Amino acid sequence: MKLFLILGAVNAMLAVMLGAFGAHALEAKLTERNMLDVYQTGVQYHMYHALALVAVGILLGKWPASALLNGAGWSFFIGILLFSGSLYALSNTGMKFFGPITPLGGVAFIVGWILLIISVVKA
Repeated sequence: MKLFLILGAVNAMLAVMLGAFGAHALEAKLTERNMLDVYQTGVQYHMYHALALVAVGILLGKWPASALLNGAGWSFFIGILLFSGSLYALSNTGMKFFGPITPLGGVAFIVGWILLIISVVKA
């Protein structure tokens, strides 16, 4: 329970910090509006799934032995790393190498939501 609450809170904080960094420090650097949009998409999904991690942490307090719920938490965290992380890297470096990593994070997000749904239905 504590692990996912901490991961969620830390990632929510990081999403706010990265969003502010993008809005202030990167606006001049990311001259192509497209790259700033890519960065902001990373921040938005980062925050949504940081909050999902907090929800998983809270639910684990109610259902501590849920392997499905644990799987959902790890899927959300991996999704943040792959999806948002690749968008942050792509927008800051312009290296197209990071583009194909993004969908893997999206799949991790989807798996996390499916596992969360199943764990709640089974509870």
